[in-house]
Amino acid sequence: MSTLAQTMMTAARSADSGLAGPGELNRYPYAESPGAGRVGPPAWEGADSELGRVGRRTAGSRGRGLHGQLVQQLGQMIVSGDLGADRPLVPEEIGQRFEVSRTVVRESLRVLEAKGLVSARPNVGTRVRPVSDWNLLDPDIIEWRAFGPQRDDQRRELAELRWTIEPLAARLAAGHGREDVQQRLGDMVEIMGHAMAQGDSLTFSRADAEFHALLIQLAGNRMLEHLSGIVSAALQVSGNPVTGCDRPNDASLGHHARIVDALVAADGTAAEVAMRQLLTVHPEVERVVPAPREH
Repeated sequence: MSTLAQTMMTAARSADSGLAGPGELNRYPYAESPGAGRVGPPAWEGADSELGRVGRRTAGSRGRGLHGQLVQQLGQMIVSGDLGADRPLVPEEIGQRFEVSRTVVRESLRVLEAKGLVSARPNVGTRVRPVSDWNLLDPDIIEWRAFGPQRDDQRRELAELRWTIEPLAARLAAGHGREDVQQRLGDMVEIMGHAMAQGDSLTFSRADAEFHALLIQLAGNRMLEHLSGIVSAALQVSGNPVTGCDRPNDASLGHHARIVDALVAADGTAAEVAMRQLLTVHPEVERVVPAPREH
């Protein structure tokens, strides 16, 4: 096993045991709630009594402190429908409910406003905006939707979007003979193989995420690279299998290896076909996108 594989596996086991490392992302699991359209008291009256209770499940991974935890909590509540446009979000109420300062509340609402979830206007207050105004490509919103009531729609939409982005990225990447990046991609396949043999799904998923990020980077298209966060988010939220990346198995590993072989051979068509095959390993995806045609 390579030193790189050993390092990634050690880091993954440390994270799984609760020891946070740089760049880690663990999702805060929240319950689905049919709160849309609710009128009356603030939705947080029945929630956890302390923000710190939420923080213990997220602080080690996101590294954003109370501010990041509050953004997560409010964002999830908005996306799940627990907080709607029927009443304004009162900063004082939020601060009292979660026992945080005005500064924390103000900065959290600014982040949510930048994501298109809320808007603040004089004499109107801060209110939740309609879904059509949300930045649906924001990785946080992708994550919140994928673990809320809209999970099925979100995962289907992600699968469709990946079908559009990644085969093109694979074809373009084959035209850029970056041996260093190709070697790194090969390393990721090796790590996935070792992880699968050891039943280490966490290391497998991390190597998989890096593989896809590197591939989009290798494509040499800055606009595609700008969308790489979508692919990363899709891999992070793959709770129910929607693509061949979601479960460590021989078929998935083989398709990854074929993509690398096609890149080394500078065969754009083969790289594109292999990526489409990877994204349609599971029957669930074949209902979303057609099976790839052989060229």
